[in-house]
Amino acid sequence: MSTEAKKQIIDVGDGAAIPRKSDRGLFTAWRIAFFGAIGTIAYLVWSKPDPYLNILKFVPDGIAVTFQVTLGAILLAIVIGLITGLGRISKNRFFNGVASLYVEVIRGIPLLVQIFYIYYALGTIVKVPAILSAIIAMAVCYGAYMGEVVRAGIESIAKGQREAALSLGMNGRQTMIHVILPQAVKVILPPVGNEFIALLKDSSLVSIIAVADLLRRGREYASESFTYFETYTVIALIYLIITLFFSKIIGVMEERVSVNK
Repeated sequence: MSTEAKKQIIDVGDGAAIPRKSDRGLFTAWRIAFFGAIGTIAYLVWSKPDPYLNILKFVPDGIAVTFQVTLGAILLAIVIGLITGLGRISKNRFFNGVASLYVEVIRGIPLLVQIFYIYYALGTIVKVPAILSAIIAMAVCYGAYMGEVVRAGIESIAKGQREAALSLGMNGRQTMIHVILPQAVKVILPPVGNEFIALLKDSSLVSIIAVADLLRRGREYASESFTYFETYTVIALIYLIITLFFSKIIGVMEERVSVNK
């Protein structure tokens, strides 16, 4: 199977599609959705400041918490994923077995259950703040998926690269650090970007354990004002704008990496 084919296999996810200029249809759809969402919010605020303007004033701190949880979880997930991915390709049976077991177990349990387990079940043994529990749960969950992305990215590098490095006198560790991983990063960037966007959306689940994220703040406002339709319309549009914004950034990063190959 060619390297390009392997890229297609791992360039998937449940995040927003990454807009590329080469795909005119998707790029056009991105612009319509992104600017349409911004325009819709602007029109709602202009036409009916109460409650739409009040909602926008109420949720900014929730947006900050959403980013805090997302960034903390994705950074920890990348570390876990790197370790797991290396374990999945390791010839050490113990290391490989532990990494494989972790991937199979974690991917078989819904994220919401993992959040409940860490916050409520483990909370009976060790009390962990809600926001830290959320970050750990999401990092552990997405670390399993990141591990498979890293594994696939490393395996997509031609074996000749490893053989050439070894023939130059590098050992296995040096080959992995200086030859394989730098090339694998270019391959795994799209799926990692998709996982980041998916994690950003899934961060809304942490509101269930009283983390004051964007969705939680929206629920609080709606329960106080009884403007459920208006509040959740704004919340949905904000999530859409954020995910589309980051999908564009990831697309630009991917294009620049491709140019530098």
